Amino acid sequence: MTPWWKNAVIYQIYPKSFQDSNGDGIGDLPGIISHLDYLQKLGIDAIWLSPIYQSPGVDNGYDIADYEAIDPQYGTMQDMDKLISEGKKRGIRIIMDLVVNHTSDQHQWFIEARKSKDNPYRNFYIWRDPVAGHEPNDLKSDFSGSAWQFDDQTGQYYLHFFAPQQPDLNWQNPQLRHKIYDMMNFWLDKGIGGFRMDVIELIGKEPDRKIRENGPQLHHYIQEMNQAVLANRDVVTVGETWSADLDSARKYSDPARHELSMIFQFEDQNIDKQPGKPKWDLKPFKASDLKEVLLKWQTQIDYNHGWNSLFWENHDIPRVISRWGDDSKYRVQSAKMFAIALHLMRGTPYIYNGEEIGMTNCPVKDISEIEDLESINMYNERIKQGYTKEELIRSINAKGRDNARRPMQWSTAKAAGFTTGKPWLALNPNYQDINVQAALADPQSIFYTYQKLIKLRHKNEIITNGSFTPVLASPNVLAYYRELAGERWLVVANLTGSAEQFSAPDKIDQVLISNYNAPQSLNNINLRPYEAFAVIVK
Repeated sequence: MTPWWKNAVIYQIYPKSFQDSNGDGIGDLPGIISHLDYLQKLGIDAIWLSPIYQSPGVDNGYDIADYEAIDPQYGTMQDMDKLISEGKKRGIRIIMDLVVNHTSDQHQWFIEARKSKDNPYRNFYIWRDPVAGHEPNDLKSDFSGSAWQFDDQTGQYYLHFFAPQQPDLNWQNPQLRHKIYDMMNFWLDKGIGGFRMDVIELIGKEPDRKIRENGPQLHHYIQEMNQAVLANRDVVTVGETWSADLDSARKYSDPARHELSMIFQFEDQNIDKQPGKPKWDLKPFKASDLKEVLLKWQTQIDYNHGWNSLFWENHDIPRVISRWGDDSKYRVQSAKMFAIALHLMRGTPYIYNGEEIGMTNCPVKDISEIEDLESINMYNERIKQGYTKEELIRSINAKGRDNARRPMQWSTAKAAGFTTGKPWLALNPNYQDINVQAALADPQSIFYTYQKLIKLRHKNEIITNGSFTPVLASPNVLAYYRELAGERWLVVANLTGSAEQFSAPDKIDQVLISNYNAPQSLNNINLRPYEAFAVIVK
């Protein structure tokens, strides 16, 4: 039997930016509950909730101080229980963000661990003596600088692959692992639908050998976790794996290996950066590069023995229509094109809040307008290296995480209907034109394209289980057949803002979805900018 999550569409909510219910400018759990009917109308099956655990908020909740408590800014455990139960009534499961590569330095485990070298919690984290009075080695933090932080209290360094306030956990310690499994069972017993696993590829790290991702024990740990927590539970697990290639993706998601349901792989995220350099070193977008990566991941995973996730955006990634589409003249057409191209592929699609109404990036002019720690650290580090303010702001406007974290645009009301107070992060001024209220009132809006794609997926097994065959076309046109039990669909998407030619020998039997007036014939079509459609052919 096909697991529910293969037919599902999952909607990611960044809680801080979704809906504020009490006027403090920060989104919260009651705010999410108030929009469950909206999400039910969209048709989604599950919500992936970015972290709502108790946290000092150094990295917007990805620094957890208590895994079994709700941060007061988001509400209470009663609110969380209500979200789970109200979601269930509407057929919507709640997927928690599991951050177990690191904790906050305010977590009780770390508070204990730094007290002394023989504290029972010391070995929950990774400590090393100085080498010649300096860091143990040259490992770097993803948030700039060394990955080692000196702790005066005990005269040792601890490892942190992110902020210094996010010490890395020591997965080589079985006691730590079983504490984590207990915590996961605590949440699953509450009735959640599974976990999105933050930077899960890092838990097998071996810092003395400078191994970060894909350490030798990684898959052993995940299999142990599966056995201790996930086996015999009807839940979904998706691992965030920035370094995953096809081989590791197969290992994570092959049901015979008892690891995860699927992963997020990010190969397409590298197409607009310079090879071997950080994401800030920009490279012009080429539609042919995107097409190549998409087809690779559709054709080179055996979907009978593995699975993949499909996504354009998340809380770390900028808005796709600003990045690879056109967020002005062809905003609606390019947004619909990206939706059609992705949602009819094989895998489980994810929608990031606001994507379904075509929200865009929000350019800034100065670093003082930025909240994101990663962007601020990069800016300060590179200014010292001699980069100009202008080139750094250009990189932040293209790739900075604030782009995706702007508050949800609900209406033309003050603060876009997100809050009655002052939003924690400035709104994109275009909320007067781009908002849920306008989208719901317009039958041709991006929202209804997403709604229709979700209905198609739920009603047609061909999307989940049909074969996938690429169609030869111009480098800028993504085209593919889906086929099952004698039925054949053709999906065509012009990935650019220029006209492109396309031709196929088939006859159109039925138009399923399109973002312009659908073609009458497939013979020598002149595809308009960002044109996309799906048809049943004979």
